[in-house]
Amino acid sequence: MTQMMPEPTQPEAGAVVTTDDDTVGVSQGRLILRRFLANRVAVVSGILFVIIAAFSISAVGLGPIPGWWKYDFSTLNPQIDGGAPSLSLLPEWLGGSGLALGEHPFGQDRIGIDYFAMTMRGIQNSILVMFVIGIVGTVVGTVIGALAGYYRGLLDSILMRITDVFIVIPVLVIGAVVGRTTGGLGVLPLAFFLAMVSWMVIARLVRAEFLSLREREFVEAARVAGASDFRIIFKHILPNAIGVVIVAATLLAASAILLETALSYLGLGVRPPEVSLGLIISDNQSAFQTRPWLFWWPAAFIVLLALLINFVGDGLRDAFDPRQKRFSLRRTKEKASS
Repeated sequence: MTQMMPEPTQPEAGAVVTTDDDTVGVSQGRLILRRFLANRVAVVSGILFVIIAAFSISAVGLGPIPGWWKYDFSTLNPQIDGGAPSLSLLPEWLGGSGLALGEHPFGQDRIGIDYFAMTMRGIQNSILVMFVIGIVGTVVGTVIGALAGYYRGLLDSILMRITDVFIVIPVLVIGAVVGRTTGGLGVLPLAFFLAMVSWMVIARLVRAEFLSLREREFVEAARVAGASDFRIIFKHILPNAIGVVIVAATLLAASAILLETALSYLGLGVRPPEVSLGLIISDNQSAFQTRPWLFWWPAAFIVLLALLINFVGDGLRDAFDPRQKRFSLRRTKEKASS
């Protein structure tokens, strides 16, 4: 007597069979990179930011390394055509002067300094401030948040009350006090001291992550295995909270550009002979009606840099958040029809 084998069940009509073939055997780092690269806006923003940074450094140089542009940001030059920009982007067949940089593509300020060199130098200083505040503020906030979230108790109360004191004071007020004290020392000291009062939000976020992760099974296993608190914090818990840290760092970097710009515009940030985008606007605000190009270039780069960093931060947030799974209508229809 032959035994009849049951036929394999077929999926119901219209049912969508989903598989994880795209993610099987792929590491977490590759998954994060894949999700980030899928965000075209974030990728393009990152590329544009690198291009702007490299262009500004190569144009006017960095430190003892000279740039390819013939003017610097502090030399007085005879004014040409009233200091108007010589940049031409309109082709001749459209009635323009053709594609050309000219002698002073961004024009000159009221005393004859080349505005292109000043703007490129301002971009460099803004990016320097952004990186210093982003890195130092992230490190300080991560350490404070990690200690408060892991040990809790009295240490948590002390650190969080200190954080609350800094949070309730407006950042611009704290930055004004710091800028007035350290602005004359140079861009780097100003950025460092601004970073020391910009860590509060990251500390809060990291503390919340540590309060959740410290109760997980892998942390208990590390304790049972005899791991020290230092190793548990920085080798086990922190890698699992790195997504929150990176996203918060990018958002802090974007706000750092605007903070430095506001302080420099008020005369409390970068001071001559150095320049920044905010300082350039502040020095030429009286010429708004007669020479509007003195506002166009620094204002455009301030907005552009802040937007690019924000777009990159949004892309990183989507990449690190496992709940941000993109839905593809085309792929779903293909699976349903197959």
